[in-house]
Amino acid sequence: MSSLIWYLYDFARKAWIEGFTNAKSKHDIVEKPSRFRDFPEVKKELCIGCGACTSSCPSPNAIKLIRETDDEHKEGLTFPVINKSACIRCGFCAEVCPTNPKTLLCGENHLIHPEFNIIPSQREFIVDNFLCIKCKKCIKQCPVDAIDVVDDKVQVDPLKCISCEQCLDVCPVNGAMKGLYIDNLEDQKKLILLVVNTLEKFIEKEDDKLRNLPKDSLVNLEFPLSNIWDKAMEIIPDEKIALDIIINTISRLKIRTIDWNSDECKKCQLCIGECPTGAISFDKQKDTIVRDSNKCLRCSICYQTCPFGVIKYFISKFSINLNEDDEYIIYITVKASQLDNDLLRG
Repeated sequence: MSSLIWYLYDFARKAWIEGFTNAKSKHDIVEKPSRFRDFPEVKKELCIGCGACTSSCPSPNAIKLIRETDDEHKEGLTFPVINKSACIRCGFCAEVCPTNPKTLLCGENHLIHPEFNIIPSQREFIVDNFLCIKCKKCIKQCPVDAIDVVDDKVQVDPLKCISCEQCLDVCPVNGAMKGLYIDNLEDQKKLILLVVNTLEKFIEKEDDKLRNLPKDSLVNLEFPLSNIWDKAMEIIPDEKIALDIIINTISRLKIRTIDWNSDECKKCQLCIGECPTGAISFDKQKDTIVRDSNKCLRCSICYQTCPFGVIKYFISKFSINLNEDDEYIIYITVKASQLDNDLLRG
């Protein structure tokens, strides 16, 4: 009896009555806020089963791939299924879906343009201010205002950048705007090492031209990219990615070359003691001074130490362009160091 009285008392409370009279219908409750998209609609016949939607979904258990049972007439389809109780209607799944038309449709997002991919790109775009001439063409071209001048330097805002690559297309200076790949970093290192080591050996073989080079003169060399292209493809088999990495490497590459003519060496051995890495030693059997290129830092200390000017020190800079036959050529400019002149001026 007492429980019935308390029930009647609770029923009569003002708060309960207001809650009852102001109760919303099921339609009112499920109506989405304006900032949300719709629940994803699945066109299962378009799905290729790539799993991009499940990988991008931030809500656990909101989306999963299933596969229908095969029958004697056809294979069962693979497609995503949406759990509406877990889905937050963010639209990530539709953004990353690669099929055209889309397997997943979930309405317009007021924050995202439909043509832009909101999942981070494989590339990060940066401005090399050493090469940038501040023409601001990239700023004018950028469709999302992701590029601006900050502290007198052109910079790309990675949070706004949509990786459309239009800045690369309009930049007039090779390497000033760089699209750096953030995947396969170890393979990128191997490719860069291949380029640097190959060019260094190529320059060293031109020692006859270098040793007779006056200090105010230059040696111009050409190295066809085709000479290392097959090896580059073994490291990174994607032609576009490999070429972009090589171009980015070449645009800022500077190689220092140490060389001396053993026939002119006086064997004073002053360079041996001054070398910070022990790269220079005296070979008693051959009765000559030798340099281990793997240990050498190309720091020029041996060049500055040699009292007879036997050791030569060169600096090479590079550019890469297509020639008349549409072949990529690495153009090399080699110049004798001016370190001794700089020291005398100091």
